[in-house]
Amino acid sequence: MARHSPIALSCHRVQYPIDIYPVPSKVPTTPRRDPRKVPRPGQVFDPVARALDRIGDRWTLVLIRHLLGGPKGFQDLRQRTGIAPRVLSARLRQLAEREWVTTIEEGARSLYAITERGRTLEPLIAAIARWWVDHAMEEHIADFGAFTETSAQSILESLPFLLREDVARDAVVTFEIRLSGPGGGVWTLRIRDGACLVTRGFAEAADVRYTAETRVWCGVALGILDARDAVKRGLLIKDGGRDALDQYFHQIPRPTASSSERSGSARKTRRSK
Repeated sequence: MARHSPIALSCHRVQYPIDIYPVPSKVPTTPRRDPRKVPRPGQVFDPVARALDRIGDRWTLVLIRHLLGGPKGFQDLRQRTGIAPRVLSARLRQLAEREWVTTIEEGARSLYAITERGRTLEPLIAAIARWWVDHAMEEHIADFGAFTETSAQSILESLPFLLREDVARDAVVTFEIRLSGPGGGVWTLRIRDGACLVTRGFAEAADVRYTAETRVWCGVALGILDARDAVKRGLLIKDGGRDALDQYFHQIPRPTASSSERSGSARKTRRSK
């Protein structure tokens, strides 16, 4: 029998063809490496590093994050990100070259839209958003002074990335958010089967309606203000069913009494030393 010819392996009277290929007479050896020589980054097999090489700078994920909510124009992206025009133009061109973003026509406007390939970055963006909420947001937002007139829209459009998927998996609920003051407006927030969609405008049939001043609602949405306390104080009006935003979204973790006591005792111990 020739060495390259397939042979049959019998197993319970079923024959499976198996190709046998010649084994090289010499196995290649790994060249000896000089311990003093540092490899180039591209020579190191590191999935995290190589993924970041591919993604590029931070604006890539920021722009993808906004386009996941729907197609947007150049000025829309500028207002939502604060990116300088020249930088934004270059980044959008780069995203189009990588086939993560494409352009579509909507009437007389040219809009940027996410592609299916670009949508594969959504789990990564959601994980980054949740990490920031759990570990860094409290440092960034020390008080209400940190909120601006763009905060309400930014927070609302960020909620899909902060969704508690385990709680929202079987949920079907619609919230209507009515906000007054700088940056106010009306938004509809729909949760369906583990996904969240935020759109501007009144809801056709809201299960729960929130009415508040923008800065108050931002604090409630992020967990800085307790929603029940805000309702008692007349800062927030909640109409409708029992569903609440804090059921479905990750928020800033509020310290418990036990953790406060532990930190207080630790400070006393340090002072006594």
